[in-house]
Formats: sequence, structure tokens, C-alpha cells
Amino acid sequence: MAAGDPAAATAFVRRHQQRVYGIALAVTGDRHLANDVAQEAFVRAWRAAATFDSRRGSASSWLLVIARNLAVDALRVRRGTPTDPRALAALALAAADPSPDDRAVGADESDRLRIALQTVPVDQRRAVVLAGIGGMTGQEDDDHEGIPLGTAKTRIRAGLRRLRDELREEVG
Repeated sequence: MAAGDPAAATAFVRRHQQRVYGIALAVTGDRHLANDVAQEAFVRAWRAAATFDSRRGSASSWLLVIARNLAVDALRVRRGTPTDPRALAALALAAADPSPDDRAVGADESDRLRIALQTVPVDQRRAVVLAGIGGMTGQEDDDHEGIPLGTAKTRIRAGLRRLRDELREEVG
């Protein structure tokens, strides 16, 4: 494929297309987007085939990393899609005047969440609160807490898992 042989490229695509599509679908959760990501992964692999170094890993691993990175990038782009201001205004109006029932349910949910948060370790709790309530990103949490970005993200993820598990146990 690195030499530009179309037959080799066809064989490469056929050999790996299901796995590439599978990883793209697993990351994006969208069949159409996964199809686009898989196609772009093969195009990128074709263009960069000359730079592939077999000492660093297998061709399939290299291709799957390309597909995974493209899928993550596609999700980032999608997340940046602006929301219709009219939809936001409608939500704001609906939330501005909750009914007494909605207020009671909201208070119960707040109490459940507050109690469940007490079971989460302090560093994870702080990260979850800063990310959820404070709206901080992992990078902002990293700057605020003076910890590496990976640690901030790990704390947020671990805290959310603990919180989810605690809330499930309470219901179940």
C-alpha cells in the first residue's frame, strides 16, 4: 500500500474494514458518523502509509489508533454544534416557573444527590462539583487545583462513577 498499489490497498481495506467501523461506532454511537470516520481513517492511512513503522506496532493497531482518534475528533466537532436559541429560551421559560410538584421532586433529588456526594472521596467530589456545578473543564480544574490534566480527568471520571453507583444502590 505504501508503494501506491491499489490491489494492496483494496486488500488492506477489506481485511480491516469491520474492525475500523466497529471502533468508530463504539466511540461515536452513530452509524452514519462511524461510516464517515472509517472512510476517513482509510484515506489517512493511505496518505500516511509511507510513514508507517512496523517496529512501533502492527499495521492494524496503527490503523485502529487513526480511526479512534478521528472518531474522538468527530465527537468534539459535533459537541461544538450550537443550540437553537429559541430552544434554549423555551427551556428557560419552562424552568423559570416550576410547579409545586416539580419543586418537591427537585428538592428530593437534590437531597439524594447531596447525600450520595458525601460517599465520594473528597478529591473526586471536588472535581465532580467543579465540573458539574462550576462548569469547569478538565483543563480548568487542572489549573484551579494545580494538578496534571490527566489526574483532573481521572478524578472527575472516578467521582462520577462512584456517584452513579451510589445512586443506583440507593434506588435498587
